[in-house]
Amino acid sequence: MRILIADDDPQIVRALRITLSAQGYDVVTAADGAQAIATAVDRRPDIYLLDLGMPALDGLDVIHAIRGWSDAPILVVSGRTGSGDKVDALDAGADDYVTKPFAVDELLARIRALTRRAPQQEPDPVVELGDVSVDLVARSVTRVVDGRTERIRLTPTEWQLLEILLRNPGRLVTRQTILTTIWGSEHVSDTGYLRLYISQLRRKLEPDPAHPRYLLTEAGMGYRLQLD
Repeated sequence: MRILIADDDPQIVRALRITLSAQGYDVVTAADGAQAIATAVDRRPDIYLLDLGMPALDGLDVIHAIRGWSDAPILVVSGRTGSGDKVDALDAGADDYVTKPFAVDELLARIRALTRRAPQQEPDPVVELGDVSVDLVARSVTRVVDGRTERIRLTPTEWQLLEILLRNPGRLVTRQTILTTIWGSEHVSDTGYLRLYISQLRRKLEPDPAHPRYLLTEAGMGYRLQLD
């Protein structure tokens, strides 16, 4: 089982990595909020251990971004002891909260409890959008044309955007969630930039880009992937 530790204190990260690795966990780490989101998208951890006071992106921003596409348990490990901080973290989507300094035995017990609640990973599916097939394992997109399979090339950003929507089929994904996940919280107002990438995806994937069937806009809110 893979755990992502996101904390800007290298001593805590080192101690947790040693302890959790000894318990048989596959540990990946991030030193700031932006790196945490990038690592989460790339490595798909089963459980998150997040500090709140990280540079680049605050821990709350990271929680909001993760909850845009993942239900994996989130354990906040923070030096912030105020009840307001705990409430904010839990309301944002965290599953548990431990304050620093913490007892290792208690932390391990809380992780075990979250492990029992972690969703079991299933093989990533191949999603069909009409004559377009998206393979989330191979990270490839193809279309059948006249009996021949042709590859559709996506940029890394187009793939990230499509993957977020594919992992939330039929559900509204807000513009803020997408912008924070891909570009960071400093770009939450760059909705024009997001519309550009949605338009590019529609040109590549939709039968009629002017009248989208799969990549739908929810006016003023965000986007939804509609499957057949």
